[in-house]
Amino acid sequence: MASKRDYYEVLGVSKSASLDEIKKNYRKLAKKYHPDINKEPGADEKFKEVQEAYDVLSDDKKRQLYDQFGHAGVDPNAAGQGGFGGFGNFGFGDFGVDIGDIFSSFFGGGARRTSKTGPRQGADRFIQLKIDFLDAIFGKKKDITLNLDSMCETCKGSGAQSSSDISKCSRCNGSGIITSRQVTAFGTIQTQRDCPDCQGSGKIIKNKCNKCNGEGYITKRTTLEVNIPAGINSGQQLRMSGRGERGENGGPNGDLYIEIIVGKHPVFEREGRDIKISIPISVIDAVLGNKIDVPTVYGTVEMEIPSGTQSGQIFKLRGKGVKDMRSDNYGDQYVKVDVQIPTKLSKQERELYSKLREQEKKSGGNSFKDWFKRTFS
Repeated sequence: MASKRDYYEVLGVSKSASLDEIKKNYRKLAKKYHPDINKEPGADEKFKEVQEAYDVLSDDKKRQLYDQFGHAGVDPNAAGQGGFGGFGNFGFGDFGVDIGDIFSSFFGGGARRTSKTGPRQGADRFIQLKIDFLDAIFGKKKDITLNLDSMCETCKGSGAQSSSDISKCSRCNGSGIITSRQVTAFGTIQTQRDCPDCQGSGKIIKNKCNKCNGEGYITKRTTLEVNIPAGINSGQQLRMSGRGERGENGGPNGDLYIEIIVGKHPVFEREGRDIKISIPISVIDAVLGNKIDVPTVYGTVEMEIPSGTQSGQIFKLRGKGVKDMRSDNYGDQYVKVDVQIPTKLSKQERELYSKLREQEKKSGGNSFKDWFKRTFS
């Protein structure tokens, strides 16, 4: 079996990283490899790897065990493979023992099973939203539809028909955890598991809520209005609080993160807050100069082409770019001119060009010859 990667390496953080740093990198990687977003082969396995690393490093006790014992400290299967030093190939799985409880017995403390009876916030959810080029420039309100779990209003998330239908589980005394002790070759080992009577909730429901059938939540097809701010760019995210996966035991939903994907435009190209465009001009306008109309995202503006303009030359229209999301500053628009050489000439046009060439010869001008002499002489 392939060895697991270091959890810190998986999340791209140092061993001294704060919880905020761990959460930040986790959200970024979870969004990148989420099966609903990334359809590339192996993305689902990477997502699971990221989730596993976060589950350990976001928990202080698990992280302490991992820092001290590596994967063996948090993986009950690791000890059975000789992963925990002096115990060789002895399989703790034969006793049905949780490795965290073994450490707790031997070293006084360590990892303990977390109770499921308290309210817990749901996981965050990640989706992508494609918008038009100009909608990203000017902003827009856009509707999205998705399945959303919300707390049942009838039972307020309890899952019971009434408060009198909820009683404390007598088997676990409301803790949701059953503790047992086993005598092994290493002495007495204490183990913990979810209470089979209440499935770890710590409560027994006599009569389930008729509205949600005891689930405590209702799944609805919900339409949400997303406010897309002016100036947003591809890859940026919008956060909608409380619109993620459902919480447990009355806990709040996680958050919804919406990654914006901006579509391409047939004319304009965006680079940060600047906009680029290429426009054709005639040879006559390039030689003699002219004022031409240039399209921008804000409408057509007049731009002066100076005489002697070369093909590929770039001009700047100040303030005609994209508005900054956090200020009133605007980018610029850069206009690249493409001098169009005519491929079909009328008889009169050909005569005019011929006269120009004769005039050039008489004046002794020949741009190619001049360039050749300057380059190779």
